[in-house]
Amino acid sequence: MSVKDKPDYFLFSVIILLLIIGIVMVYSSSYIWAEYKYDDLFYFVKRQLLFSGVGVVGMLFFMYIPYSNWAKYSKVILIVCFSLLLLVLIPGVGLVRGGAQSWIGVGAFSIQPSEFMKLGLIIFLSVYLSVNQKYITSFRKGFFPALILVFTAFGLIMLQPDLGTGMVLVLTCMIMIFVAGARIWHFVGLGLLGLAGFALLILSAPYRISRITAFLNPWEDPLGDGFQIIQSLYAIGPGGLMGVGLGNSLQKYFYLPEPQTDFIFAILGEELGFIGGTILLLLFGLLFWRGIRIAIEAPDGFGRFLALGIVSMLIVQVMINISVVIGLIPVTGITLPFLSYGGSSLTLTLCSVGILLNISRSAKV
Repeated sequence: MSVKDKPDYFLFSVIILLLIIGIVMVYSSSYIWAEYKYDDLFYFVKRQLLFSGVGVVGMLFFMYIPYSNWAKYSKVILIVCFSLLLLVLIPGVGLVRGGAQSWIGVGAFSIQPSEFMKLGLIIFLSVYLSVNQKYITSFRKGFFPALILVFTAFGLIMLQPDLGTGMVLVLTCMIMIFVAGARIWHFVGLGLLGLAGFALLILSAPYRISRITAFLNPWEDPLGDGFQIIQSLYAIGPGGLMGVGLGNSLQKYFYLPEPQTDFIFAILGEELGFIGGTILLLLFGLLFWRGIRIAIEAPDGFGRFLALGIVSMLIVQVMINISVVIGLIPVTGITLPFLSYGGSSLTLTLCSVGILLNISRSAKV
């Protein structure tokens, strides 16, 4: 066995390729909206290039910082993340978009604290699990303290409300806790409570009920709650095997709302077809494979859990986003990593994979 001193260049290449595809698709899916709203065909892609540039710099920065340093500051990072989640709830500080008070304005841009919380909680939980793994089979000593932490963060995110991001955070943390060795029956009990809680969340907000009914039968309200899902399927269907050609989407002409964000995969499917969608999924598959391999080969418990958490976060987010786009689950408002337009999401994703690349420098091969 030997220890590498170089990052996983295969993984690095996959990430850059995904980022390039994302930039191309953001322009292709957004230029109609950009010209209509801002009188600038390149409005969204210019900002995406800026976010990508900042994210790549962050990725390179984190790639060369020893990942063990994050364990030392995990408590401080978590406190800052919780503080931001509380700050965004203050009227006048948090910005409301799409019915959710999830952003804090910073000059001409804005940040989304819940994105920071995903990474911050992964770092802290990785420290907790690496130190307390021997207690994880005990509900009181291991499982319950981790659970309290995760659902406190989830509760603050739901106050915004942002069910999609909350789901990604909870599922990611549950994967980490499960791999650490928690008992199955703990998850069975948690699952039953989760179903009851999920039902209460849905019943407490009428718009969530309408999203469920729209998912089950979108054609019941084709101009209302079922509109996005129907238009997404109308985009993917005509794509066929080869697609209608890059830039030739019809659904981006004001049929599919904000096609450069959550539903960018629908535009990709329409323009590049089944083959284009398959290639994209293959790239994500390669990213996940290399990430899991890095997690397995990491030299210590903290590195293993940290790599697992980052990879799980990406896996969960991709699965939820694409499932929404093809109509398998209700609309959740989750971006597609590396492809969807967005500042905080893209930047934090690239910084996260920078940490993963740093772990790969120390992984045993």
